[in-house]
Amino acid sequence: MTIAPIETTVLGPIDEIPFGEGRTYAVGPDMIAVFRLRDGSLRAVSAVCPHKGGPLADGQIDNKVVVCPLHLYAWDLATGCSQSGQPPINVYPVRVDDGHIILGD
Repeated sequence: MTIAPIETTVLGPIDEIPFGEGRTYAVGPDMIAVFRLRDGSLRAVSAVCPHKGGPLADGQIDNKVVVCPLHLYAWDLATGCSQSGQPPINVYPVRVDDGHIILGD
């Protein structure tokens, strides 16, 4: 698992992300995709597909993987490991506090 260190950052209200969807946030030089899974939990990963730069926040998700919308490569949302032979992506700690998305520990 590749957990990337990141400074604690408030990204915005949790209501900005509907259940089953993702959004991309710029955090310093990083682009981070945050997903609100259908069970209400959050996952945060690199927002850019390492293959051809696809927008992972626009990909299909379930409770375990995100699928890049460009070429259908998949990554595990908890570990960042590829399910399709591509390089891993970073994962980030994310949580909700008082209705806001908090990135980092």
